[in-house]
Amino acid sequence: MAGLKPLVGVYGGTFDPPHNGHLILAEAARVQLSLMRVIWVLTRRSPHKLAYSITPVEIRLQLLQAALAGFSEYEISRVEIDRTPPYYAVETLRLLQTAHPNVGLIYLMGADSLHDLPSWHKPREFVASCHIIGVMCRPGYKTNLDLLEKKLPGLKAKISWIHTPLVDLSASMIRQKIRKNQPYQQYLPPAVVDRIEKFQLYRDSEK
Repeated sequence: MAGLKPLVGVYGGTFDPPHNGHLILAEAARVQLSLMRVIWVLTRRSPHKLAYSITPVEIRLQLLQAALAGFSEYEISRVEIDRTPPYYAVETLRLLQTAHPNVGLIYLMGADSLHDLPSWHKPREFVASCHIIGVMCRPGYKTNLDLLEKKLPGLKAKISWIHTPLVDLSASMIRQKIRKNQPYQQYLPPAVVDRIEKFQLYRDSEK
């Protein structure tokens, strides 16, 4: 679908904190879709996650830089850091495509996000702007693609499934373990653990 253009994944999130599950999913996408690289888009605040407080973006940026250090196939974009909110995926893709005109952008999302896609900002424009939508699905996951196709014509043709291992891991779980003074280090790259300890993050958080 992207012709002869090299393919680049776009992986967005708050990454609060970035953990081993994020890395596993990104690598599964990179390998299965033959991506030249993956652009990690750190957002100041997701429009879908307005109900809780969040670690300052510059600290999360340091955590993400630590997590991705040494991975030449990964890069971090400031496209949602250096502009004013709200941060919508359709606009992020437009800006990234302008900055990288010679690649095909593959937006990476979880199956739960695919289910919610009709409620996104300008979802039809978003689908049209993607060369491919890489959907990371856990074993046994099912979704009603026919219903989604009725709401967003052309969606099915854009989807490429990424089969990922069952990773029972989330940033909220890690934050909770840190707040309760429980072991958490095994879920994160060591360099991220170092910075969490340095900044004493998530200790008194209500997140």
